Amino acid sequence: MMTSIIEIKQLSYRYDKDTVLENINLSIAEGSFLAIVGPNGSGKSTLLKLILGLLKLQKGEIHLFGQEIRRFKDWQRIGYVSQKANSFNTDFPATVFEVVASGLTKRIGMFNRFTKEHEARVLDALEAVDMAQFKNRNIGELSGGQQQRVFIARALVSEPQVLILDEPTVGVDAENVNAFYQMLDYLNKSKGITLMLVTHDIGTISDKVSHVACLNKRLHFHGDSKEFEQLRMEDMSNAYGHDVQLLTHHHEYGGR
Repeated sequence: MMTSIIEIKQLSYRYDKDTVLENINLSIAEGSFLAIVGPNGSGKSTLLKLILGLLKLQKGEIHLFGQEIRRFKDWQRIGYVSQKANSFNTDFPATVFEVVASGLTKRIGMFNRFTKEHEARVLDALEAVDMAQFKNRNIGELSGGQQQRVFIARALVSEPQVLILDEPTVGVDAENVNAFYQMLDYLNKSKGITLMLVTHDIGTISDKVSHVACLNKRLHFHGDSKEFEQLRMEDMSNAYGHDVQLLTHHHEYGGR
């Protein structure tokens, strides 16, 4: 039986009088690759902020690695790449290596010496996202997809057990999206990192993840990706509040 590392029970959240999450019960197992899908305004970003401790609980419970979130301190076990990474200032004067190394600041301190061990960890993180060859390149010289890989490496350098990605393919060229998912598949299966991907795109993820949760204020579905593909269009339309079309494209992953 797989161990649950994120457990959410009877979670509800309101902004003033508007309920954005209602009675959410969700369990994320160690080693899984979960996609949380839903329309704009469905509460996906709010759910992320609650899991990351950026918003205070109003009603319900969140347990991280078996510990109640109010008592959880070991945040280095959870990596996070936000949507804001996609709007990075391309004029920022930093190399790829320096950007990834900045992910170690909290662990080693602002003014402590950067060691050979730290350098090796930066290079390992860049290797994991297939960006080591760009380590001396200025971050602003990279494509949107390459920059996104660098920000994932920055999250990986602290060696998290869980990696949370908020709309990671925004800014990634269409022809490179499949290669990007191959890289995530490698992190999940070869590196053993539990992945949680938040997206509004339901048509391209079901064959790339192990589990899907469909959220629109309430949790309308949570199960494995094959069960998700078998949902009736009527069920999906009810969840989204409008007609949707589910298109899936199956690919065999052959590396990163």
